[in-house]
Amino acid sequence: MESLPKDYKDAVRKAAEIIKKGGVILYPTDTIWGLGCDATNEQAVQRIYQIKKRAESKSMLILIDTDAKLPGLMEEVPFIAYDLIDAAIKPLTIIYPKGRNVAPSLLPEERTIGIRITQETFSQALCKAIRVPLVSTSANISGDPSPTTFSEISDEIKEAVDYVVPIRQQETEPAKASEIIALGIHGEVKIIRS
Repeated sequence: MESLPKDYKDAVRKAAEIIKKGGVILYPTDTIWGLGCDATNEQAVQRIYQIKKRAESKSMLILIDTDAKLPGLMEEVPFIAYDLIDAAIKPLTIIYPKGRNVAPSLLPEERTIGIRITQETFSQALCKAIRVPLVSTSANISGDPSPTTFSEISDEIKEAVDYVVPIRQQETEPAKASEIIALGIHGEVKIIRS
C-alpha cells in the first residue's frame, strides 16, 4: 500500500474497516462499479441480495488479489486455470467447480464459484487489506442495466450501502464487464461471455 496515492490509501483503509465489521461498500473494480462485502460473511452477502432485490439462486462472483488464494476457495484448482489467467489480456472471471470457504449463499447447488483476480489498483489493494475474498456484483437493482460509469448508479443503490468509495467517480469512459469462462472438474473449458 506504500506506493498508493494518499486518497487511495485512505479509501482502502476505510473500506476495509467497514467490510471487516460486516458492512457493504460501493467500489470501483477492474470492470464495472461493484457492490462488495466479505465473501465469507453470510449476513453481509444477504444484505447485497436485498439491496439488489436479487434472487439467491443467482450467485455472485468474488475478487481476489493473487492466484495464490485459489486453492483455499475450491477443492482442486483445474491445472488449466493458471494458463488461462496468465494468457488473459483483459479481466477474466473463471467459474470453478467445487467451491468452498465462502458464505453458503454464494455457492449454488452444484457448488460452482466465480472468481476474478483483479489487477486494478484500488480493488487489488482492498483485497490485500481485508485478507478474505471480496464479493463483486454489478451496482444495480436486479433486472436493470449494469451501470458502466459511476454517474449511472442509482441513488437507491448509493443510499443502501455503508460506504461509497470516493475515487474514480469522475471517469466517463464506459467500463466493460469481464470475459467469463467455466471450467469443469477435468479441465473442460466453456466460454460463457467473451
